[in-house]
Amino acid sequence: MPTLLHIDSSALSEGSVSREVSAAYREAWEAANPGGTVIYRDLAAEPLPHLDAAGITSAFAPAEHRSPEQQAAWTLREQLVTELEQADAVVIGTPMYNFTIPSALKAWLDQVIVIGRSAGEQPSAAGTPVTVVASRGGAYGPGTPRESFEFVTTYLEKVLTGMLGLEVDFVVPEFTLARVNPALAGFAEQADASKAQALVDAAARAEAVASRVAA
Repeated sequence: MPTLLHIDSSALSEGSVSREVSAAYREAWEAANPGGTVIYRDLAAEPLPHLDAAGITSAFAPAEHRSPEQQAAWTLREQLVTELEQADAVVIGTPMYNFTIPSALKAWLDQVIVIGRSAGEQPSAAGTPVTVVASRGGAYGPGTPRESFEFVTTYLEKVLTGMLGLEVDFVVPEFTLARVNPALAGFAEQADASKAQALVDAAARAEAVASRVAA
């Protein structure tokens, strides 16, 4: 049966738009795959260690020559890569923090990118459809004053597509701070509309991916 890898990275356990929209994707995917499996990682509730020297060198050291620290680091990296390889679809929820992704998501990426296996000339999960729910407190789209400050979709597209060979689609709810930041209060209606559209788009994307996987 199909497997979905669901990743959330918002530090907020409640009131997170990226979590709400990624959950809408998952709900639609589960409805289309009632016997499917979901692998869920909440990178805020259970953060992964940042890549260190043992983790970096473990990918290049022969198994029989790895130190205990390298072996422990490699066990985690292999588990994360295997989860990605087993997935028929991936949904990632990420807010924008200081113009880019949360460090918790960066830690997952650093751990899962293994040159010669998940990344390189023949990435082991190449072609897997990935939907990224990239929420943002303001607006950073083409033509906006802060377009050049957007390092979420621009970065993730390069990493997920260029390094891991995944097929990436973005769902982008904007103005998520409009109802909590007085400076953005004038954009509250746009925020509501953007979120509503994101929920629709995420569900539609999940249904389309499920249909393709089943075909």
